Amino acid sequence: MTVDDIISAAQARTGLTDIGDRSVLEGLEKLLHAYETEAKFTEQGRQMAYNDLVTCMSSRMQIEDWLARHPELLSRPVEKPMFVFGLPRTGTTLMINLLASDPARRSFLRWEIYEPIPPARPEELHAGRRYEERQAICEMALEHVPQIAAIHMEFADSPTECQFLMTPSFCSQVYEALAEIPSYRQWFLHEADYLPAFRFHKRTLQALQHYTGGRWTLKNPWHPLFLDPLTEVYPDAQLVMTHRDPAEVVGSCCSLLKYSRQVYSDDIDLQAIGRDLLDTFRIMVDRQRAFREKHGRNAIHDVQYVDTVRDPIGTVRKIYEAFDEELTPAALDAMNTYMAENPKGKHGKHEYSLADYGLSTGQVREAFSDYIEEFDILIKEH
Repeated sequence: MTVDDIISAAQARTGLTDIGDRSVLEGLEKLLHAYETEAKFTEQGRQMAYNDLVTCMSSRMQIEDWLARHPELLSRPVEKPMFVFGLPRTGTTLMINLLASDPARRSFLRWEIYEPIPPARPEELHAGRRYEERQAICEMALEHVPQIAAIHMEFADSPTECQFLMTPSFCSQVYEALAEIPSYRQWFLHEADYLPAFRFHKRTLQALQHYTGGRWTLKNPWHPLFLDPLTEVYPDAQLVMTHRDPAEVVGSCCSLLKYSRQVYSDDIDLQAIGRDLLDTFRIMVDRQRAFREKHGRNAIHDVQYVDTVRDPIGTVRKIYEAFDEELTPAALDAMNTYMAENPKGKHGKHEYSLADYGLSTGQVREAFSDYIEEFDILIKEH
């Protein structure tokens, strides 16, 4: 399948033609080449992967069409968006769910990945056809793939990772999570220009806030890879980074990638997952350090996973204080309600072993010894 095939399929699906900034087609070309020459898809997995690309292109066309018909949206600011990030599995999901409970905030919701246009009105954020269709799929996954639910469960109206705002620009870690595609990985980590993806990221938020306001509060564990372009597009961004024992991080994330790739392939190289994630996380740590060296250590507010688990509301309070934000009684009530309704382990216990991925606890901690020391990360003894 070619770039033109993806565009034609999206045109047929939407009746639209404009894809906006065509520089993003570089990523699509890299991805299609990697799918054709490297990905070990099953036939069903291949069909799903290509359909995902058509869906992303369709969303891109719909966003561009909406903005063309409502150009005034592009003059509306995305004011002081908060971005929560850190190595995956460091508590970003709990944190974004707590923050999103604040009625003054607005998050990117899972159902909006698939059918973002028309932008939701307030009563449609948690109801309506688009929500109900995605919720049925989420509940089916909970029943048939409980392993993934135990690792990372999202419902249709859960805040989701804003890397899905980058998938329509074909510049996102999402794609590598679905398949072992070394050439795309090389491009994504070392060659890609992330600015076009973040510019479309912002255009999407400007479209989505047409009817529903609120301070955008977003999360994507992979943002340490591209903090410079993020803050170029969002110069008043509020940055929050979460930290956890890397041995826990790597093992848990390896397990999540294994189950994600098994949806698309029956030939999974566990050793490659371990090797590549260790390398990617090293790059993430190095790039966030370089960002702090340029902008100051306090350019990012740091949160320890152990604090999030031990005192989630107190940890949120410190975030609000760090950015001189008001934590209202309504926000506190909503956050406490969320915690009461979502105890740890609600969807099962996540079991994993580093050894399955050719790694050991000592090896991982040695690889990140400088990071552990720099942020005084508590090491979990087994």
